[in-house]
Amino acid sequence: MDEECECPEPPASIPEWVMTFADLMSLLMVFFVLLLSFSEMDVLKFKQIAGSMKVAFGVQREDRDAMNIPMGTSIIAQEFSSAQPEPTVINEVRQQTTDTSKQYLEIKDPAVEDAKNKEEELEEALKKEVADGLLEISTIDDQVIIRIREKGSFASASAAIGPDFLKVLTKIGDALNQVQGRIIVAGHTDDIPIETREFPSNWILSAARAAAVAYTMTDRGDIEPARVEIRAYADNRPLEPNNLPEGRASNRRVEIIVLGDRDAASLLKDAIESDTTQVTPTRSRP
Repeated sequence: MDEECECPEPPASIPEWVMTFADLMSLLMVFFVLLLSFSEMDVLKFKQIAGSMKVAFGVQREDRDAMNIPMGTSIIAQEFSSAQPEPTVINEVRQQTTDTSKQYLEIKDPAVEDAKNKEEELEEALKKEVADGLLEISTIDDQVIIRIREKGSFASASAAIGPDFLKVLTKIGDALNQVQGRIIVAGHTDDIPIETREFPSNWILSAARAAAVAYTMTDRGDIEPARVEIRAYADNRPLEPNNLPEGRASNRRVEIIVLGDRDAASLLKDAIESDTTQVTPTRSRP
């Protein structure tokens, strides 16, 4: 009869439950990997929460102001939402610009913009006369200035309007009917004095030329007369120095100025104040 042999004891090893625990951890890891692969990450929300955590835990800010005591806030109350995660737009005010070198915002004046629009309309209507050098159109603040050169307008020492210039003024009047605003017609001369029977001074000559232009535009151009007033400046407002013939030719001109609402209101105010300051003389009883 065979004798039973005694098997040696196996060496000490890990407990049996460790294998089950390891399997469980592996399954949990796979489960969380699956959750992570199905999740969506909102970058803006992450940055917003990270900023709130910085404030909540009292992280030192860039200004390093030691007088401010770090204060904690409730992140959950501020950022928690039970809804399905969707891309979140952070409330920010941004300025879009094409030139990052500008330090200040460009603020446009509506009155100036309106004057530029009027200038474009008049240039389009009078482009032939501008191209021929008879007219020059520009803006100053909210005013539009049509500058009539002496070339082809008035003969020397005369305020008579020739037939060719008559057509130009009629066309200017038609163009001015398309824009709004009060109109000032201003006459200018050079500094060479004039002394004739008809024009004893440059003041009379500049006033006569301005009156002739205003009359023609209101009569043939059908501009409402109430819109127009005339001014005479003689040689007191030169564009160029009068020491050269070219400069004197530039100074002999008639300007048609279309006022904006701001200048028109100021002009009306000055006229009212001028009327109220006049004292009416009273007759004394005999």
